[in-house]
Parts: sequence; C-alpha cells; structure tokens
Amino acid sequence: MTETKKFIAYYRVSTAKQGESGLGLEAQRVPVDRYLAGIEGAELVYEFTEIESGRKKDRPELAAALWQCKKIGATLIIAKLDRLARNVHFISGLMESGVDFVACDNPQANRLVLHILAAVAEDEARAISQRTKAALAAAKARGVKLGVNGKELAKQNKAASCAHAELIVPMIEEIPIEERDTVTKMADALNGYGVPTMRGGRWSRRQVYRLKQNLDTMNRTT
Repeated sequence: MTETKKFIAYYRVSTAKQGESGLGLEAQRVPVDRYLAGIEGAELVYEFTEIESGRKKDRPELAAALWQCKKIGATLIIAKLDRLARNVHFISGLMESGVDFVACDNPQANRLVLHILAAVAEDEARAISQRTKAALAAAKARGVKLGVNGKELAKQNKAASCAHAELIVPMIEEIPIEERDTVTKMADALNGYGVPTMRGGRWSRRQVYRLKQNLDTMNRTT
C-alpha cells in the first residue's frame, strides 16, 4: 500500500487584480500540479494564497500554511523560491522552522543552494528598491506630491492587524484555556505553540493586549 505524502501549496501574487483574475495563480498551480503528479502517494490537502509584495515579511497566509504543515506533518510546496521572499534572513528563518518545503523550480536544492538563491533574490530586490527610490526622488524634484495620508495609513494598518487576528483565532482556540487565561500566560502560550505575530516575531504582553483589542473590535462589528 502506497504511503500518503501530504502537501500544502502556497501561492503569492503581488496585486489583488492578479488574485482575482487567477492569471498569476494559474502560472503557479501548473508547476505545482506537475510536480505532485510525479510523486507517488502525493496528496494536496490545503492551498493558501497571499496577495502581498515579495519584500514584506508579515505574511499571514504563509504563517497559517506553515502552522498547518506543522500540525499535520505536511510539506510546503511552492512554484518558485521567490514566491516566499526576496530576503535571505526570512528564508533562513523558514528553514529553521522545522517545516519541510520544496520549490518546484529547484526541487533538489539543498540548504546551501537555497541560501545562495535567496541571497541572489535579495540582491535583485535591493537593486529594484534603489531604482524605485531614484525614480521617486526625480518625481519629487518635478513637484509631484508623494506619500500616503497618515489617517489612511493608520486605517490600513488597523485593517491588516484585524485580518491577522481573525486568521489566528483557530490556532488560539486549540490552546487550553488554562494556558491563556492571563495576558502573560497567553503571550507565553502563543510563543510556545508557534503561533505567529503579524510580523513573524515573538509575542509580548503589549502585542497580546492589541490582539485582544482587535478581537473585541471584530466581535462588536459582527
């Protein structure tokens, strides 16, 4: 009897338009499906799709995918290494998380190769950033007004924080109540169970307070 090998797919597109159209997603699903078709007993149990810039580290869908991989012992599968991040430290942290993952464009890559590829991707992102800054500086010199209104930016940050809180509710509910009945206990439990913060760091008492506030806000609006 063939042993089932569980996989969880992670897709990332940079814009909401790509996500809605499916064009960017389809290009990633094809190599994933092709790779799994060549693995005896492979089963795709979940798919997570992130609409986010590759340079940002706070990826709630990726965090949820990794958490689910740990929970059921699945392997994370991606179409290309750059779907994860253009940041070598982020890749390194992922590799140390204990979750097995495979990139369809380089399935045989060992840890050294992954570090090299991540470093190359990070250098490419740095070059793009420098060109963007130069273009913005030139636009500003021409009198173009740049920047996001402070209130609008705060609104966007609040929405992102609430979305992350909603995403990790199922993870929190699996933690025994006696291990999260105080703010201090809850911070320790969230860190101990590997529940990610919005930016991928460790939970502090202040962050737990904010999480509770976001959950209260969500409960009042539903």
